[in-house]
Amino acid sequence: MRNRYLDLLRFLAIVRVVVYHVTGWASLTLVFPAMSVMFALAGSLMAASLTRSGPAAVGRRLRRLLPSLWVLAVVFVPAMLFTGLSLSPRVLLWLFPIADPPANNWGALALSVIWYLRDYLWFVLASPIAFWLFRKAPLPTLLAPYLLLLAIEAGIYQAPSPVLREFGLYFGAWMLGFAHQAGMLRRLAGRILYPLASVLALAGGAWLVTHPGPRGYDLNDNHLGNALWSAAFILIALGRGPAGMAWLERSRLADRAVTVVNRRALTIYLWHMPFVVALTPLVDVVGWSHQDPLGLAIRVLLVFVLVGLVTLAVGWVEDVAARRRPELIPAGSPQPIEPSSRPSAGPSIPAGAGSSGPPTAGSSSPPAAGLPSPLTAEPTGRSPVPQPRSGAEINAG
Repeated sequence: MRNRYLDLLRFLAIVRVVVYHVTGWASLTLVFPAMSVMFALAGSLMAASLTRSGPAAVGRRLRRLLPSLWVLAVVFVPAMLFTGLSLSPRVLLWLFPIADPPANNWGALALSVIWYLRDYLWFVLASPIAFWLFRKAPLPTLLAPYLLLLAIEAGIYQAPSPVLREFGLYFGAWMLGFAHQAGMLRRLAGRILYPLASVLALAGGAWLVTHPGPRGYDLNDNHLGNALWSAAFILIALGRGPAGMAWLERSRLADRAVTVVNRRALTIYLWHMPFVVALTPLVDVVGWSHQDPLGLAIRVLLVFVLVGLVTLAVGWVEDVAARRRPELIPAGSPQPIEPSSRPSAGPSIPAGAGSSGPPTAGSSSPPAAGLPSPLTAEPTGRSPVPQPRSGAEINAG
């Protein structure tokens, strides 16, 4: 049986990411640190796959990850080549984005969410070694990404690569997913879990308040605050999540919505930003400012409608990648693709920046003329995004 609570968390994370990118409301990053949650859920699934299949799980995960990206690339790479992108061997990174694939000005904005796949790819490749280390020494392995980020933010480790910074920012959430899959978070006594989560939240909040970014108290502008606040959220969300979701199963509409979004999560994530960017000119033409509730609601609705249409057209690729029977609209009770993500004892666990050259789809680069300033969504090193004041915003979540 699939863990529907984790499916619900993923559903909420995807919806939150889309709404944030349209509205630019910084408060959403505090209420629900979606990208960290998504990495934690992915880490939990990866740990389950490694427990069951060993290193072969890497190939299976990549098989499910890359086809949806290739569909996006088939549409947008030729369009970027026709509008100024230079043809070079780096274009092949659109097939396997181990680094930021190249993009022209508008592509760097519309395809800025590619940073997530870049990080995901690195995390998957690193998982067999990380999982082995985690089983040998859980606590030091869990702490390592946070210590790396602390060293970077304190200036001890200077000029880190974007990928290394992302390991510090998000691999800690991935490792908390390992701990969730092993059952460690659920077994953690309340007298330890709640004080620990409170200390992390207070530390993250204090760092955020004393180090505000260009958008104020937005987690995406503050790596250390983001990591600490998100860790506190994940500890509670995964460590004290409900055992069952009977109420969800009783609501056919809600249950179906959660199923559809989970089976099409990658398609929705990859395709929503092009529509957010495409709707930006409507801000000037129609006057839908970020302070206009009706305008924001219409823009959110339009983005979801457009993403829904694209999902109908190409979302079935996710079924093929997962070796399921392709469906136009996923229906029925979701069957597990990976081993159950429900926490289990599993195997026993011992106690205890700027570059010259063209912009890329996952790196910070200047906005195109007439578009708002870029925002470095969740992690630094991901691609730029339009500001909400101009009608669109991007942020990994």
